[in-house]
Amino acid sequence: MDLSATVKKHFGHDQFRPLQEEIIRDALAGRDVFVLMPTGGGKSLCFQLPALMREGLTIVVSPLISLMKDQVDALQTSGIPATYLNSTLGREDAKARWRGLHLSEYRMLYVAPERLMLDTFLERALNWNIAQIAIDEAHCISEWGHDFRPEYRELKKLRTHFPDVPVMALTATATERVRADIIKELQLREPRCYVASFNRPNLTYRVVPKSGTYEQLLAFIESRPNDSGIVYCASRKSTDSLARNLNEDGISAKPYHAGLTSVERTKHQESFLRDDVRVITATIAFGMGINKPNVRFVVHYDLPKNLESYYQETGRAGRDGLPGECVLLFSASDVAKQIHFIDEKSEKEAIIARAQLQQMVHYAETRECRRATLLEYFGETFSQVPCDGCDNCLQPRETFDGTVHAQKFLSCVYRIHARQGFGFGLNHVVDILRGADTETIRQRRHNDLSTYGIGRDLKRDAWQAIGRELLRLRLVESAPGRFATLTLTPAGREVLRSRTPITLTKQIDIAAPKEKPPAGAIECDELLFEQLRALRRKLADERDVPAYVIFSDVSLREMARNYPTTASEFRRIPGVGEQKLKDFAQPFLSEIKNYLAANPRRTFSDDSGSLFRRRRSRLNDSEAETLRLFQKGESVDEIARARGFVQSTIYGHLVAAIEFGKLVPQSRDRFFTATQKQEIAAAFHQVSDGKLVDVSALLGNRYDIGLLRIFRALGTREPL
Repeated sequence: MDLSATVKKHFGHDQFRPLQEEIIRDALAGRDVFVLMPTGGGKSLCFQLPALMREGLTIVVSPLISLMKDQVDALQTSGIPATYLNSTLGREDAKARWRGLHLSEYRMLYVAPERLMLDTFLERALNWNIAQIAIDEAHCISEWGHDFRPEYRELKKLRTHFPDVPVMALTATATERVRADIIKELQLREPRCYVASFNRPNLTYRVVPKSGTYEQLLAFIESRPNDSGIVYCASRKSTDSLARNLNEDGISAKPYHAGLTSVERTKHQESFLRDDVRVITATIAFGMGINKPNVRFVVHYDLPKNLESYYQETGRAGRDGLPGECVLLFSASDVAKQIHFIDEKSEKEAIIARAQLQQMVHYAETRECRRATLLEYFGETFSQVPCDGCDNCLQPRETFDGTVHAQKFLSCVYRIHARQGFGFGLNHVVDILRGADTETIRQRRHNDLSTYGIGRDLKRDAWQAIGRELLRLRLVESAPGRFATLTLTPAGREVLRSRTPITLTKQIDIAAPKEKPPAGAIECDELLFEQLRALRRKLADERDVPAYVIFSDVSLREMARNYPTTASEFRRIPGVGEQKLKDFAQPFLSEIKNYLAANPRRTFSDDSGSLFRRRRSRLNDSEAETLRLFQKGESVDEIARARGFVQSTIYGHLVAAIEFGKLVPQSRDRFFTATQKQEIAAAFHQVSDGKLVDVSALLGNRYDIGLLRIFRALGTREPL
């Protein structure tokens, strides 16, 4: 069973991503499998490849019917017989698909949970040869998850109807509690559990203080004229007004929220997927499971309720492995609004919501590595700091002596409270310091305060930044409720009294360029890349599919880097399988040849991002931990049980350690007896191409594939 050849033939991939091969082998063996893999990590391949490699139908449970057509279009473009059933189909089209299902014409069927669990549907399905059920977005089954959907609870009945069909549950985000709930509710039987790293190295995380928020957003988007992205808002009203303003400023945008009709939502989503609009302004309901790989940025215009939602939403960026930017616009007033909403919940719900909000605020305010902070929330340790992928690591904040400014601000807050008996909001304090002539200042006679006008030396946004930092330092606090009034904390009163020195940090610009290329960047001929994008769009429009269904940006950038001019060269491009080679080689090769006739061929350094040459420079944290335990003398089985992994994952970690020179050939003695070494070496000698499946078969399948990988890896290195 040659997985590598099959994945190349149908999907054009030359290699598997971490854990994919192990998951696929377990699925093919008929085991229940739980998969937690970040967005962009390759979850779909884990059930798509097994569907191609065995007889029978794979049912894929997906919560969003609006995405099914594009998912199926992508599979069909790669030559894979797949279909979907949902309410968007006409009567005759649906009848044709039902007929095809009964005739076993399809390998994959996408369906929503509420349709799958209808009695009439289940009665028909019992007559099909179902090989596997894959449940995507499985966290929706858990009340502890961030996106609980009651219809998912019905899926527990699948075990009753299909007791012998293996189930694969997949999600991109789930805490340990949610993972346990998924396994329990779906009644998975002794499942193989795979938890990939939550780290998305191609994403850059930034938090920017709000200051003229719309102007900040506009500048950010205008500085990226060829990129598409999602802007998340807290309310439908903000979503609509933001889309309207962006369109007025020349940026094509559409809103997406529950207040639109289903027809409008589908139309707006398709416009985004097909690159007819650059930006979607959305409430948090948008994007779960969205299959648009070239989202280059995600901006949170308002504060998310929790880190789990934030991680899920930022995960929409950079699914193709190319760089993505994640920007959170943050202000203390957003926190106050969230607290106001939390106070309206039941006490039980409020306790959970407050804890989640506290974690979200900690992420927004930290001066430490944001990637490490985010991964820590999911129980993952990240020690490769600086990460070179967050604002705190890329642009360590410059500091300055802010004692005088802090004294002025704290004194103003104190004097307002002393006169009124209550506080005012941040903007009003800034108005007083700047000597503004506003109606509120005149009515309250705050122009008589001794602090009125003492801050004219600084601009408004500078004072706002100082106020936010004093909030972060807990020298002032923002009262819960709509108005977020400021008062001094005990620490703030002490600083004001004792004139304690205060160090503040300078502001950063949301659109500030980064000095070094982000992780995942593929250097290429940008002019050719744009021409290939135009060709892709033309072919996609002719087929009435999104552009990424033809080829991803990664494939186009590799074409614009390597200039393939023959079918054999084109076949080497990532994403080019047999069907796409047949359908698209001619137009793309013609475009590249015409370009080269008028333009010189450029060359690029080996380390500038190409998938052909890209290599890691060190072990990741999980691999390093496995190596540490192995070097302490623990066995593979002991390490697997201690870390909660299957043995194949541990073998993979040790293979990586060997490839980085951390384990020498003499380590064979830890794995094999002298007799076993001779036997395995002889088998490798007989199998000329070294395929592990063939070697294993020759040895009577008595050795774990992972062990054979270890043997092969050790055999490629000289003693150190």
